[in-house]
Amino acid sequence: MQTCAIVTGHSRGLGAAILRELLERGIATLGLARGATRAPVEAPPGLFEERTLDLSDAAALRAWLAGPQLANWMLGRQRVLLVNNAGTLEPMGPLPTQDLSAVADAVSLNVGAPLMLSAALCAVDGADQERRIVHVSSGAARSPYAGWSIYCATKAALDQHARAAALDATPGLRICSLAPGVVDTSMQAALRSVDPARFPMRERFEKLQREGQLASPEDCARRLVDYLLSDAFGQQPVADLRSLPAAAG
Repeated sequence: MQTCAIVTGHSRGLGAAILRELLERGIATLGLARGATRAPVEAPPGLFEERTLDLSDAAALRAWLAGPQLANWMLGRQRVLLVNNAGTLEPMGPLPTQDLSAVADAVSLNVGAPLMLSAALCAVDGADQERRIVHVSSGAARSPYAGWSIYCATKAALDQHARAAALDATPGLRICSLAPGVVDTSMQAALRSVDPARFPMRERFEKLQREGQLASPEDCARRLVDYLLSDAFGQQPVADLRSLPAAAG
């Protein structure tokens, strides 16, 4: 089956690992991020493209989606994958400390961009195409954390979006908001250095790192792509990668 993918936040961390995993499987992948990928990408011509796009800028994303690039990337493919991975933890801290511009940017990046891309993907003409959307969610969508009101709320929004979109039963669409577990990325390193006054759960994440309980981006990406390509994908609109049998293979 001819398959292509779109991955947001592909330039580092889990997004970069997902990009590499897709390319290793011969899946043509378009990366969307504020900056270019930080590591060299070895791929045959036409298999990898990237666009520099600030996904927290709703107007810029809307302008890009109004153009032909997305439809051209999807043209002739039997299956299209969208991995909504880009996101931010900021602003952290109690409500009185939160910068209002940072709140607006976080909502645009964590919620607005995935929802806009999902709608645009499904609006592209292609009656016979299968479309699979995975929102990279978090356990924070389902459990509240002090200092993370914005992150928890935005990830919960992705979960509820997937639940409602699944009820729409759009022909050819499978969707899942998937928590990947705790992954050893620069985001985790940043958490371990943040002021505990802004994030009281810092010690918990330091302990996870000390005890070797962080998943590698590469292992997480492999399991995520395994699941995304499996027949089981989309049977649950909200899931946790760590509890899925299909993700272990």
